[in-house]
Amino acid sequence: MREITLADALNEALREEMLRDPDVILLGEEIGVFGGVYKVTRGLLEEFGPERVRDTPISETAIVGAALGASLLGLRPVAEIMYMDFLAVAMDQVLNHVPKARFMSGGQLSAPLVIRTQYSLGRVHGSQHSQCFPSWFLQAPGLKVVLPSTPYDGKGLLKAAIRDDDPVLFIESGALYRTKGEVPEEEYVLPLGRADVKREGEDLTIVAVSRVVVEAMKAADALEERGINAEVVDPRTIQPLDIDAIVDSVKKTSRLVVAEDGNRSGNIGATIAAEVVERAFDYLDAPIVRVAPPDMPIPFSPELEQAYMPDADKVVSAALGLFG
Repeated sequence: MREITLADALNEALREEMLRDPDVILLGEEIGVFGGVYKVTRGLLEEFGPERVRDTPISETAIVGAALGASLLGLRPVAEIMYMDFLAVAMDQVLNHVPKARFMSGGQLSAPLVIRTQYSLGRVHGSQHSQCFPSWFLQAPGLKVVLPSTPYDGKGLLKAAIRDDDPVLFIESGALYRTKGEVPEEEYVLPLGRADVKREGEDLTIVAVSRVVVEAMKAADALEERGINAEVVDPRTIQPLDIDAIVDSVKKTSRLVVAEDGNRSGNIGATIAAEVVERAFDYLDAPIVRVAPPDMPIPFSPELEQAYMPDADKVVSAALGLFG
């Protein structure tokens, strides 16, 4: 099977969905003439024209607001917010309006839009361009939240997000754009809300999110050399969260490490840990351990940023602690 980058896989997903459905449009900063800052939208302006691929002013509020209005009138917009940090500028739309259209209208309206964004942790972009805070949006009922970790997942999940009749926040890791993986040439769509077991194991469950899935796989290899067989579970979406898949894995292994790029306090791992304690406490043979960055701004220094980030060594250390 061919191997392509995550950026290429996302570009294919956008192109295929635009060919399939003329109501799919793109809007965002520098997505047209420039082809996107990370080249995810390259070539789409030339193929589909400026009516369907629109460069916007530098206004995240306008981008999300226009996408919401277009979706309420029957289009399927994919709005790009260049850095996840900039979602904070449009938080009124993202939290107060986009997720609530169906609820507030009694089911008469839907908002089938996708907000694509990326976080640049690991690329030395500083504390205002590197933040990862997907857990904020666990408090936005009505908004689905997707975090792919591989080119295969990225393409299949983006296609599903575009076809979904409710709004989806699609969060990509900028550090993964140039990573390669197997992607079929034939069409496929992956369901939202279903976790994927990236590696089978019996001794320990590692739940990892987005970029950290790559580190968790490296950690599992290192643990295997020490005689520990780790299972790696990638939720892929955190809203809805496939907690049943995670609980089933924990019931099999009796130990859990959760690893992610969101700050420790109130992060995805905290939610997963609470759910596992409620549903599978009697199966646990050791405390749940979370691997996450400290509660501090992201350093700009490359050395300090690396020290700040979760990596395979930190996951291995956390796992070994569960075995005494």
